[in-house]
Amino acid sequence: MKEKPTALYDVPGPRAKRRNLLYTLLFLLAVAGLIWWVLATLADQGQLEWAKWSPFFTDSRTWTTFLLPALKNTLIAAALSVVIALPVGALLGIGRLSDHVWIRGAAGTIVEFFRAIPVLILMLFANAAYSEFTDISPENRPLYAVVTGLVLYNASVLAEVVRAGILSLPRGQTDAAKAIGMRKGQTMTNILLPQSVTAMLPALVSQLVVIVKDTALGGAMLGFSELLASVRPMSANYGANTIASFTVVAVIFVILNFALTTFAGWLERRLRRAKKSTGAVVGADAVEELATPGEHMGPADGTK
Repeated sequence: MKEKPTALYDVPGPRAKRRNLLYTLLFLLAVAGLIWWVLATLADQGQLEWAKWSPFFTDSRTWTTFLLPALKNTLIAAALSVVIALPVGALLGIGRLSDHVWIRGAAGTIVEFFRAIPVLILMLFANAAYSEFTDISPENRPLYAVVTGLVLYNASVLAEVVRAGILSLPRGQTDAAKAIGMRKGQTMTNILLPQSVTAMLPALVSQLVVIVKDTALGGAMLGFSELLASVRPMSANYGANTIASFTVVAVIFVILNFALTTFAGWLERRLRRAKKSTGAVVGADAVEELATPGEHMGPADGTK
């Protein structure tokens, strides 16, 4: 069967196919060799012994004492950061599109400033500020510092995502809203934002995954008892099983982020199906309420 030509690339011929197959096999052999070398090195170091891995399968205290409390702290910090960063980022993104220079300039300054600072430095500054100017207990201070740093940085990034999503919509959407007499705020909330959510969703999910992973910075520098920080006490209590502990923690992070991206993919498909099924952005009732012929337009026949 003859392959269909494509405008994106030339269809490979028999020699190119053989060459591509050879490259694929060489790559797979190289990967297999690397995996074998890593496993052999770990075996020589005694890191693959069952005694180092068995606590995660036979001792429930590994989970109840170390992993589950640490996972709870990670989820709390990530959830608080997401709940705060999303609306703040949306407001900053909308502010950057404002017609008022002072609003646009203030929002742009905030976004560019906090987006340029590494999130770890923001956490350290927040921790020092809470220690100096508040009476937050030392036990709760790392959580406050982690959430503050994550919110400041990720809200600035999400602001750019929101701004780009709104600007990606066709200009005709705004022009049509103006034609029926909608104010800019009504256009933003009723037309532009609902439509841009689908376009923004992949970037939003990517940033939410970053938030979940960046909670580990608080454990590394601030003593926050998150998931990655549980490796050190587990390794101390179960015979220096550092590799096993890191592997289990990494698997938990993968499961968390995979669940998040899977849910986002399902939500995106649902939103796209809903958009195709409705075929309308603003309902007729909403249009009638927002712009009546007596207030914003002439009569239906176009006479004044």
